[in-house]
Amino acid sequence: MKIGIIGLGDMGKLYAITFAKAGLEVIGCDLPDKFEALQQELLPLNVQVLHSLKEVAQQSDFLFYAVEAEKISDVVAQTALYLKPTVLVTGMTSVKTPEVAAFERYLPHHTEIIITHSLHGPGFATKGQKLVVAPHRISKHSYQKALEVLSALESEVIELEDFHQHDQIMADTQAVTHMGFESMGTAWKNAGTYPWESGAYVSGIDNVKILTTLRIFSYKPHIYAGLAILNPYASSQIQAYAQSESALFKMMIQENEAAFRERIYKARDFVFHGQHNLILFDIDIMNEFSIGTNATLEKSNSHLSLLAMVDAWHQLGINPYDNMVCQTPPFKLRLGIVEYLFKNDDLLERTIQTALYDKSIRGDDLEFHTAVREWASLINYKDMEGYKSHFLQAKAFFEPLLERGREQSANLINRLS
Repeated sequence: MKIGIIGLGDMGKLYAITFAKAGLEVIGCDLPDKFEALQQELLPLNVQVLHSLKEVAQQSDFLFYAVEAEKISDVVAQTALYLKPTVLVTGMTSVKTPEVAAFERYLPHHTEIIITHSLHGPGFATKGQKLVVAPHRISKHSYQKALEVLSALESEVIELEDFHQHDQIMADTQAVTHMGFESMGTAWKNAGTYPWESGAYVSGIDNVKILTTLRIFSYKPHIYAGLAILNPYASSQIQAYAQSESALFKMMIQENEAAFRERIYKARDFVFHGQHNLILFDIDIMNEFSIGTNATLEKSNSHLSLLAMVDAWHQLGINPYDNMVCQTPPFKLRLGIVEYLFKNDDLLERTIQTALYDKSIRGDDLEFHTAVREWASLINYKDMEGYKSHFLQAKAFFEPLLERGREQSANLINRLS
């Protein structure tokens, strides 16, 4: 079976190289101006780079669309007439609603479609990572054939019912997780200081916050924009997080301890009641991954971003442990530090006292509050270009540290796992 990949960006190349190493015949293409560079890079790895998407479409037995979610419709429309009658088709976007809409609109009715989504970035090899798969318009025989091909990735396959279930879970796990870390990055950028320059961000929990933020900003903005704006299930999650953060921030500046405690405790009891397979991060490992050198300045932190996350889960009636089957590295890191905070009574009490009464952290909380509002507004207005611009501004602020941050976050993920 000849594998075709339209879009040889970071993830497209990862798939192409992985399939080729497994002995499969792989062809692919990208934009014309990238042809020579990709050919030089991939030909020695047994991946044949073709000039046009038409050529790839005509020759492929299993075709992967590895393009941006906002461009999937145009690309599918350009290739639909050239597909083999027996081709299997899938997409590699992180949000499936627009992808499926494009397939159903442009592909012939007999074209068989399977849903796939790797729950990791190109910084990780596919082996051992999670791969979501769901049938869409495909026979049982072809579905099994597709799974056999996908087994070459050596990923942990998670089978879902359909693309609706996929997008709902991704909204529950990815959309708000990314927005929370993006808001931290924007807040630090707007404040004009790297977080490790302050004594409020040198704890183990904050090491995880910083490295995950750097990891997210080390990738391309279209990945996160698509997840937040094009996923029809994400908007309610984003707005709930913004509302939770705002409600808690108001209580903090009013020093309304009774209402603040009641809300935090109700959220804690909702998320952490019953029996769960806890993540149980090791604080010694978290402490190892410090970027700054100001440990002597360590002071308490309100952890507003984490308090708001648990409150939002409570308000939405979502228990994050129910979605661990589709966890991504950032989601697991965020849930892990939330769990560490809320399962440690002394730390939670210190955090509540800091949030309510420590004025030295209030300026940082204000920056975070403003950043959450900015991101929520961009997503609510479905401003794709504004989202990307906002992302790139923060990315530029952290640029000197992004490569190191991505490497360190990968090490952190491996150690904590």
